[in-house]
Amino acid sequence: MEQRRATRSLEERPMASSTSREGSDHDSKNKEHKRELIAYEALPEWLKDNEFIHGYYRCEWPMKETILSIFSIHNETLNVWSHLVGFLLFLCLTILTAMVIPRDGGGNTFAFDDAASTRSYWGDLMAMANMTGALKHEAAACLLLPPAAADLSGNEEEIPNSCPPNTSSSLSHHHVALIQEASAAPLAVDAASADPITRWPLFAYLCGAMACLLTSSACHLVLCHSERMAYVTLRLDYAGIAALIVTSFYPVVYYSFLCHPGLQRLYMGFITALGAAAVTASLVPVFQAPEFRPLRAALFSCMGVSGLIPVAHKLVLYGGRREAAVTACYEALMGALYGLGAVVYAARVPERWFPGRFDLVGHSHQLFHLFVIAGAYAHYLGGVEYLKWRDADRCW
Repeated sequence: MEQRRATRSLEERPMASSTSREGSDHDSKNKEHKRELIAYEALPEWLKDNEFIHGYYRCEWPMKETILSIFSIHNETLNVWSHLVGFLLFLCLTILTAMVIPRDGGGNTFAFDDAASTRSYWGDLMAMANMTGALKHEAAACLLLPPAAADLSGNEEEIPNSCPPNTSSSLSHHHVALIQEASAAPLAVDAASADPITRWPLFAYLCGAMACLLTSSACHLVLCHSERMAYVTLRLDYAGIAALIVTSFYPVVYYSFLCHPGLQRLYMGFITALGAAAVTASLVPVFQAPEFRPLRAALFSCMGVSGLIPVAHKLVLYGGRREAAVTACYEALMGALYGLGAVVYAARVPERWFPGRFDLVGHSHQLFHLFVIAGAYAHYLGGVEYLKWRDADRCW
């Protein structure tokens, strides 16, 4: 009896080992399956967003593979890289702006924008050169003339001058005039730099643009990992969009109403409160539902459109100024690019017209990203124009 039990146990052991081997093979197949790209119909409800993109989806991949998928091909690859490259572009712009634009408000970088400034600058240089040349000639005359010629007045008690009276007297008034003319420019620069125009609104905008682009890129990369990760990263993405819109107002409002502090505080407080309300609304889970896509686009578009109010007010105050017109043109270009991007995003074109053909390249979200980068860059150029304006024309 005992021998039969031993024989039966030996026969069961290979079966158990084969069963465990089959289980491990099944687990490995499941893991490999999780790293495969799947179709839209196989997605869980929380990951379904655009039914016109039919394939190449990642779903619930492990975090390591999710992060490394930045180097693989799927329907989010260009969404990740477009805003990541945009972030690097604005990082370079921030560094370049900090290096090139003077922080003391002296305006030296923009000293040659018009012919009058150029003539003034070169006139100061010529005055300095003339004064230096005259002093050299006087020094040479002093060295060549004999010491006896130093005192032509006959007064031996008087301490002799370094140059003959007839030589120095002919140049003294000319030297005084040259010295006064040459010192006028440094005095003007000192007066201008006494109350420098701050640069923080432009740098705040650059930081807001980088925050928006970086959070968007990270969201598109790791959103597929889990439902919880999607919830967190999408809220960060919405917060980044709000940061871009809010900080876009800061250079416009601060420099346009530099001479009107009350209006400046009113507009900046309004857009900051509106941005905080948009971020708060985006925390509601239902806000992420696909049927609310037009509402999301409308909310952030309304935030951007509200910028028309301070721009129109600026044109009323400075309508005849060239600087107001130039900055308004950049703001109009930015608004057109953002608006076109929002329309493409909400309408989901061109994939709506040809479902499945733009899964990897050319769908609406990728185009939206490109419009955002172009609009943000146009606004940066407008911010530089504001600095040129206020460095030359300030409120005292």
